[in-house]
Amino acid sequence: ARSLRWLSTKPRSRSSEPDIAPPRAAPAPPAVGPRMPRVDERVTCPVPEEGIEHAVALMREGLLFRYTYPTGTESPVTTCENALAAYTGHKYAVAVNSGASALYLSLRAAGVEQGAKVLCNAFTFGAVPSAIVHAGCEVVYVESGADYCIDIDDLRDTLREHPDARALMLSHMRGRVGQMDAIREMCAEAGVTLLEDCAHSLGVRYDGVHTGHHGVACGVSAQSFKLLNSGEGGFVLTDDPEVAMRAAVLAGAYETNADKHKNLPEIEERFATLAVDLPNLSLRMSALTSSILIPQVATLDARIEAYSRRYDALVANVRASPAANAALLIPDDLPEVAPVHDELLFTIRTDALARAGGAGAVGAFQAACAARGLTMNLFGSKTNARNFVNWKFAPHARSGPLPRTADMIQRSFGVRLPLQWSDDDILAIGDVLDWCAAEVFGT
Repeated sequence: ARSLRWLSTKPRSRSSEPDIAPPRAAPAPPAVGPRMPRVDERVTCPVPEEGIEHAVALMREGLLFRYTYPTGTESPVTTCENALAAYTGHKYAVAVNSGASALYLSLRAAGVEQGAKVLCNAFTFGAVPSAIVHAGCEVVYVESGADYCIDIDDLRDTLREHPDARALMLSHMRGRVGQMDAIREMCAEAGVTLLEDCAHSLGVRYDGVHTGHHGVACGVSAQSFKLLNSGEGGFVLTDDPEVAMRAAVLAGAYETNADKHKNLPEIEERFATLAVDLPNLSLRMSALTSSILIPQVATLDARIEAYSRRYDALVANVRASPAANAALLIPDDLPEVAPVHDELLFTIRTDALARAGGAGAVGAFQAACAARGLTMNLFGSKTNARNFVNWKFAPHARSGPLPRTADMIQRSFGVRLPLQWSDDDILAIGDVLDWCAAEVFGT
């Protein structure tokens, strides 16, 4: 057995294995002021017992491949697709192995060809430009505004500057939804295909309609930090029968397996050769993944209500706190939007930074919050996957320096709001923000 001598407190010989440095002692907590009761902000929603039991039964039988089932009707993947399409109001759903795959397939299924220019928000997650690059396309970024949504004026200018653009991959970053009617109209006038990244906007509605209906297709994610948690997973949702069929075949419906997609249109003559015309990219969702998602779809509305109630209480707390309200901007959603907030987003106001001596106060504020147990995600950090400067695989040279987005993300944070935390745990976030804002920026 391997020695565990490194656990010993006795001195070790110089000739023995190299010493392992002891862990650095944690800094002493502040003597006064609020602290976070919990610090496990990356905790994710557990799988319901029904999903666990279903998954175990499938493993016992070995029924893990969606096309193992004789007609497709019996497949958990079909059940999951039907449930999600019914929830969002889409006609068709194709389950795949990740949200990024869903975005990639949306581009391919919509007929966006390799080499085409595809626009997207400058403030988004790196998976979005990655999907565009994966499709062999060139990314052109559009500025994001103070509300974290795509900047309408810059979108208009970018469409004029790039009349050969083929598509806009619009990201509803962190569930923030912009002026969808105006965006759709601009894209239609420019002959640009609108596709939606709904990874963060499951449950979000615009004028009473679920997100993902303004574009030709959308992608939804079931990655662990989303409202649906299967570790990895995704869906292409669309009302277009041809896009749906192409997405299914591209995802891996080889030979006659498209017949087993029971929520897709009947196999028409024009679809008959798709299985040989299109490559099999093997991006399918497994029956095992679907089995743990089915009961989660059924509880979406109840969980969304809990998120909304706690978010509203937290925002009210921050806005009622003098120091936090003076230093931190929490943008409101558009009146047309019925939001879902599983994360608090805010931006440090420029006048607060000026009072505190400049940009260095951003790091000081983050450190002060961390000392009280509050972990915050600075979107503009040098390692953050939401900072467009870090996307060397899809450089922003063609788009220019993007100064408005760059300024915004250097001052903007995200704080997760796990459902496993109590209401008091969530409200404590506001207390810490207020205390640290007073400490760093004054009142």
